[in-house]
This record gives sequence, C-alpha cells and structure tokens, in this order.
Amino acid sequence: MSINSIYKSITALSIVGIGLAIYLLYNYLSPVPSEFCTINATVNCDAVTKGALATIFGIPVAVVGLVGYIAILFGSIKKWNGWILGMSTFGMLFCLRLTFLEIFREHVLCPVCMACQVIMLIIFSLSLYLVKNKQSTT
Repeated sequence: MSINSIYKSITALSIVGIGLAIYLLYNYLSPVPSEFCTINATVNCDAVTKGALATIFGIPVAVVGLVGYIAILFGSIKKWNGWILGMSTFGMLFCLRLTFLEIFREHVLCPVCMACQVIMLIIFSLSLYLVKNKQSTT
C-alpha cells in the first residue's frame, strides 16, 4: 500500500467516523428512540447515548468523538503523522474505555459505538505504519 493511499484511507475512515459521531450526537439529542440501532435490550444504542455513559464532564461523548475524527481528518489532509498517531491513540483508548464500560458495567452493546472503535483501531494501525516508516512531514 502506498503512502498516499494510506492517507486517503485515513481521510475516508475519518469521514465515516464523523458521520457515525454525528448520528450518535443526533441520537443523544433526539427525544425519539432510535429504531435503527436498537435491536433489543442488549444491543441498544439508546442505552448508551441516553444513559450513564452519554456524557463525560458534562460533554456528550459523541462530541468528543466528532472533534477527534475532525482532528484526524485535518491531520491526514496535512499529512501530520505524529498528530494522527496521537489523536488516534487517544481515540482508541477512549473508545476502549467506553466499550469496556458498556459491556461490563452497563451490559449493553452499541453497534455504532463499536463501529467507531473499529474505525479508530484501523486509523491507529495505519498511523503506526506511517510513523514506523518515517514518512512524517512534521
């Protein structure tokens, strides 16, 4: 895979992440339950976006994700490998913490949240490859 295709992949993945974060923020703000992502009591986005895990320090978790994906998008456009790695490391750890709490404390799975986790893990892996191969412009 060429370096340019890696940047394009990170850009595309961050755009998908932005879309998912916007959906989660909409779900958080909407008084209407989500039919798209609520399958049963265990597989349920509403339980996460409207529950105890919906905010951190009063900020909707979806906003944190949205800002993170926008920052990664900006870094991928500018080809700032260290920035992408730093943001994706934070994002991956943040997502892992939330996933852990969803599963072991709330006993629920949010498919959209899990998709965000997978996207962040892929971005993190790609950014590690970029940094390891010293293709940084910063």
